Amino acid sequence: MKLSPEKSLSLFFCIAAGVVLACAFDKIGAGFAAWFAPGLLLAGICRVRRRAAFLLGVLAGFVHYLLLLYWLVTTMHRYGPMPVWLSFFALLLLAFYLALYTGVFAWAVTLVPVRPVFLVVWVPVCWVALEYAKTFLFTGFPWGLAGYSQYRYPVLIQSADLFGVYGVSFFVCAVSAGLFLFFMHLFHGRWQNRLVGRGAAIAGLLVAAGLFAANGGYGIFRLAEQDAADRPAGQLRVSVIQANIEQSLKWDDAYVEATLDKYIRLSVSAAEKQPDLVVWPETAVPFYFFHDSQRTRRVLDTAERMQTRLLAGAPAYERQEESSGLDLFNSAYLIDVQGRVAGRYDKVHLVPFGEYVPLKKWLPFVGKIVPETGDFSPGRPGRLLSAGNRDMGADMGVQICYEIIFPHLSAAMVRAGADILVNITNDAWFGDTSAPFQHFSMAVFRAVENRRPVVRAANTGISGFIDSAGRIRASSGVFQTTSLTRDVALAGGEVAFYTRCSHLLPGLCAAAALVFVLAGLRKGLRSRRAS
Repeated sequence: MKLSPEKSLSLFFCIAAGVVLACAFDKIGAGFAAWFAPGLLLAGICRVRRRAAFLLGVLAGFVHYLLLLYWLVTTMHRYGPMPVWLSFFALLLLAFYLALYTGVFAWAVTLVPVRPVFLVVWVPVCWVALEYAKTFLFTGFPWGLAGYSQYRYPVLIQSADLFGVYGVSFFVCAVSAGLFLFFMHLFHGRWQNRLVGRGAAIAGLLVAAGLFAANGGYGIFRLAEQDAADRPAGQLRVSVIQANIEQSLKWDDAYVEATLDKYIRLSVSAAEKQPDLVVWPETAVPFYFFHDSQRTRRVLDTAERMQTRLLAGAPAYERQEESSGLDLFNSAYLIDVQGRVAGRYDKVHLVPFGEYVPLKKWLPFVGKIVPETGDFSPGRPGRLLSAGNRDMGADMGVQICYEIIFPHLSAAMVRAGADILVNITNDAWFGDTSAPFQHFSMAVFRAVENRRPVVRAANTGISGFIDSAGRIRASSGVFQTTSLTRDVALAGGEVAFYTRCSHLLPGLCAAAALVFVLAGLRKGLRSRRAS
């Protein structure tokens, strides 16, 4: 079937929107591409009806998520293990599910008959509302939110301490909508049968420029304010250990001793720099702590030998009181200088199909990507660990792996009193793809949102130190065996506005979008009845 030039152009713009937005998250660092993607999608749906807009939005989202999450095929095939065809099919399903959000965005934007000039507000409101929904629906998967694309531009992300990553997404979409209006006027285009006039184009550009100036001005002010501060609340010297253990060997019993030897050797070497805390990645200890007493003793003795606190990721278990069964946890153990366990944090937000199988009773044929361990149980939220030294107390909020992608979890830790956030992860699953960079970008935002430094220890990278302004002070490469040691400046003081009101902006956007969409549906229903 031959498509008309108009339909072909719509398809082109929507596919281009998906490709351009994916480029913003690639490891090449083209974050500026995100400023154009929503506008390209608007160009694709500007002259179509709501149903067609939804389908075109799904197409744009599908292209975007296929390119963004391509690394899942490698992860599921190599470590599942799943056949390549089944891994690719799973990627298609996930990409289609996430693309529905983009489809709903395109449908909602065209449903409400706003004048073109109001797109600079209506577009970011709808976008942020759907990012918020994506954070919570079906356990949530807020991977690749538009704001994360800006993590390499510290000046542009300082407003995250007011409105979180959602606020930066709002900024990106508003700027894109303003650019869209300008170019539509330039080419005598229409938005839903309304000509984009000179006034709308100028207003769109002014709003985009104003937001850019305000956001950038706030960023310059906040960065200068931090650099001008007399003294931080305290300094904590931290060493992170990146042992670079191949995932296929990680749970092989024949390599457990070699794995421990490597972590201990790197840690003892790092201890020469006299850190207050040494951090090992997620499941760096590939056995159940205390179940294997001899190997557990080696880990405990290492902390005593270094005379340094050690945070080590390891699986844990507890016997159920009501039965003879076991509760399994993905945990982080804090070991003091006497070689005693001073605390334990259990991962709260588990990875579906990686750490447990949702609806296992009804899906007995579905397995986990990590077959070496059973189904994990979630831990108790809000548990802090002490990372201080003799001269200073410091509470540490630990986020294991995927937990760092959920803004509200880090905010809850800081509200509970965390002075520093520590993210331990095993990103060996991702291979040599864009995924480690995408994952790391989210840790940058957790630092800015809460005005707390973030320390990150990853098995194969990226490990690093991020200050409370979101500046990457040190980082490792991917697939390097290394240790990094740095003095971390503790911000102290009151928590950021976003930490206290983390749901404010996305909640308001969600409420506004719902009200206007319902009003649009009601108006459409009345029009049909009248006709």
